[in-house]
Amino acid sequence: MKYGFTQKLFGYFYHSSCMKEAKNRHISIDSRAIKREYRAVLERAEDIGKSRLMSSYCMGAYFIALNRMTQLSPEECFELYKDGLYGNKLFHKAVGDVDSYLDEKKMAGRKEWSRQSHLKKYRNDWVVDIIEGGPQDDFVLGYDYHICGICNLCRDEGCFELAKYLCRMDYVLADMMGMKLTRTQTLAEGGKYCDFRYGRKTR
Repeated sequence: MKYGFTQKLFGYFYHSSCMKEAKNRHISIDSRAIKREYRAVLERAEDIGKSRLMSSYCMGAYFIALNRMTQLSPEECFELYKDGLYGNKLFHKAVGDVDSYLDEKKMAGRKEWSRQSHLKKYRNDWVVDIIEGGPQDDFVLGYDYHICGICNLCRDEGCFELAKYLCRMDYVLADMMGMKLTRTQTLAEGGKYCDFRYGRKTR
């Protein structure tokens, strides 16, 4: 895949967040080595076009690089990543909030995305069904992912076991936006699909 502006921008968010958190924890990390490996992973990666989930693909690539270029365990890398993103105010603004994410006006675009995803133009891109919550449901918006780009990327890089840690980041991002995420299975942990159900947090 081409390593362009979009990939650099997402890499900047993830890298700056993790490096600031590493400094706070007094962890010595070779910052340049991680950036080089992040770029190398993406340049080896299968192209996914202008995927709506490019940020997730880049998140996966950075997590792979972080694991390879440090002496930290995957769990320690996850904690560093999680706390780094929580502490990045600019990243909070970039991901938005619950009102923006659950805006009904976005449903038409999401349904078209789902339709396009089933054409499978790119092997590593996500394939998704959109699930609308009804009056009797405890969620507003749902996704059933049948193919996961992060799982494919980790598999291609020979580290499929790392994918499950990226699954946990979905809860981090939902919390940042003020949403409740419910999920019973993921592809990374042997499920038939990933069943995301988003709703508003109850006070």
